[in-house]
Amino acid sequence: MRSKYARWLREGLVWLLIALAAVLVVDQFRKPALPPTFISTALQTLDGESVDLAQRSHDRPLVVYVWATWCGVCRYTTPSVAKMAEDGQNVITIALRSGDDAALNRWLAKKHYAMPTVNDPQGQLARRWQVQVTPTVMIVSRGEVKSITTGYTSGWGIKLRLWWAGL
Repeated sequence: MRSKYARWLREGLVWLLIALAAVLVVDQFRKPALPPTFISTALQTLDGESVDLAQRSHDRPLVVYVWATWCGVCRYTTPSVAKMAEDGQNVITIALRSGDDAALNRWLAKKHYAMPTVNDPQGQLARRWQVQVTPTVMIVSRGEVKSITTGYTSGWGIKLRLWWAGL
């Protein structure tokens, strides 16, 4: 009986490693090719705050989260990012093609999300950054992109990336 559990554990670890390798390969193909000007892009949140990515990531790593109100996968990732922002983590979000400022503010209020959000109503910023998948999570530390992942990411996955970037 003991060898049966050991075999299951071993097989489970092998499948976990295969899944991790697949996720990393897919991320490499889907990650955006950010332009050299990415870090100096002038951004303004819905509440009028100017955002300097380099300055904001100087003291502690910054989560740059590109999402959309219409994105099915974002429905699972956005609450984790909103909770991180609520808890004081260093977060900036970019809402991709999610309507005008008023519509986006209404959607955020309806969901009870209080996170710093930049509206990209026509997707111009996403095109410039070559972001083609929502959600996309970028971790920036000291003005340098340390990690990019696309698709579903758990809150713990984002926190792990933040911790890794802070080393």
